[in-house]
Amino acid sequence: MAGCTCRCRQGVLKFIQSLRRLVSGTLTKDKIDDELEMTMVCHRPEGLEQLEAQTNFTKRELQILYRGFKNECPSGVVNEETFKHIYAQFFPHGDASTYAHYLFNAFDTTSNGSIKFEEFVMGLSTLLRGTLRDKLEWTFHLYDINNDGYINREEMTEIVRAIYDMMGKYTYPALKGDVPKQHVDAFFQKMDKNKNGVVTLEEFIVACQEDEMMMRSMQLFENVM
Repeated sequence: MAGCTCRCRQGVLKFIQSLRRLVSGTLTKDKIDDELEMTMVCHRPEGLEQLEAQTNFTKRELQILYRGFKNECPSGVVNEETFKHIYAQFFPHGDASTYAHYLFNAFDTTSNGSIKFEEFVMGLSTLLRGTLRDKLEWTFHLYDINNDGYINREEMTEIVRAIYDMMGKYTYPALKGDVPKQHVDAFFQKMDKNKNGVVTLEEFIVACQEDEMMMRSMQLFENVM
């Protein structure tokens, strides 16, 4: 079991590298054909045509994504432990475990403790090729930890603190303990228009659209894909 988990971790890391090239357009047709042959498996997710209709990926791209996903994780799912290990590779100087936990929950739309290919590709489609509103809605749900339709100060502080922990001391050498709270206070001052102590989806979207720096800080996940 441990060997399979290790293989899956290493495989998904390689898979993400191929994904980057696929999305950026640097994965050439010949290379695509090579990788299709290398990652060929006998199964495919049910409703590939439905996924094509629901995402911003072509059928060809979905085939590549699925074959790579299935080849590297034969079980067809990624659990939270593996997901945390993968994310830690992107941020070796910090502790990415808490942020990865919340990010995993955002991908795990069925809340069953694992991410299936369908959930993975739906999330990627939104984050990598969705409209600005799609991306902001996805990010809002990441911050809405208890899924009540609002972001409160405690939830935002938890995510912001997790981001600082993930970036590590090399990125923020003079970080003080109250900096995450200061940032949350600044965010809430701009977002919480009616001053009722919570941020709605519309308040979140409007504030991010009005402040480019805030929008970039709220969409951290895109920086590692």
